[in-house]
Amino acid sequence: MRAHLGDQLVIEGPTTGAARRDGEIVGLHHEDGTPPYDVRWSDTDEVTLVFPGPDAHVRHLEHLEPLEQGQPVSRPEARPAGAGRAESTSTAARAADPGDIGRRVGVERRRRGLSREEAAARARMSPDYLAYLEERPADPTLGTLIRLADALGTTVAALRGGGLDLPPGQGHALLHPRLRDLSVEECRTLLSTHGVGRVAVTDSAGRPAVVPVNYEVVDDTIAFRTTPDSVTAAAAEREVAFEVDHVDEALSQGWSVLAVGPASVVTDPEAVRRLTRQAHTTPWAGGRREMWVSIRPTSLTGRRITPADQ
Repeated sequence: MRAHLGDQLVIEGPTTGAARRDGEIVGLHHEDGTPPYDVRWSDTDEVTLVFPGPDAHVRHLEHLEPLEQGQPVSRPEARPAGAGRAESTSTAARAADPGDIGRRVGVERRRRGLSREEAAARARMSPDYLAYLEERPADPTLGTLIRLADALGTTVAALRGGGLDLPPGQGHALLHPRLRDLSVEECRTLLSTHGVGRVAVTDSAGRPAVVPVNYEVVDDTIAFRTTPDSVTAAAAEREVAFEVDHVDEALSQGWSVLAVGPASVVTDPEAVRRLTRQAHTTPWAGGRREMWVSIRPTSLTGRRITPADQ
């Protein structure tokens, strides 16, 4: 018998082929995948060390066949994690690609500044299993998702991709919120080095417009790529506003930073090459966006919402 992290250990019932108990293999003790295994049981969500007997087999969800039998089997119908338990999930959550769960876990972990070891300790799981979840398609149990969401300060629905088409901030407000102004240094820190922000401009017809853009921060200057015929190109040689924010759905907290200043097209070839070379990402909108526009903030303000006792 051999297994991989994330495979399912199935203990057969007295009737051949009837599953009596099953669990997710969350820990290996031998590099070749042979027993024993650390198994998180689906019925109790507890992890125990298991030495499988003759009534057990491994269900390889990724490879679609148990290696110890050597015969192909049909993959079981996909089901939401935690099926069989009372749980209300949205259509979007149920339809989420299991492979997306690991990517969202990785993004949230890095956003919190946690190493895999730290996140795994908070979620009470093996670092190797967390690496498996982040790097390969997996469909973890509801209990695993609950611990991960708690460890990362988010929600199970968010990790599953529920509400992807909904604007942020639909949760309940804090009972006693505190709104405070941010210092210039705090604003600079939150603006950070790159991300997605919104530039507010007046288009060629004189109408106001707000457009999201991928941005970089270099030497306190905000820069973004666009095309000469775009709405954001109208920002050049004008005073514009640029805003970036973050909403923490789980804690009903958030912050926003507003930069105001003159914008100009970057014309120096060496400066353009440097910005292109150092850019953290290409524009999400795609296409040839080779015109760099820079904003030099003359005003930098921000606000943060936290609980009143913080």
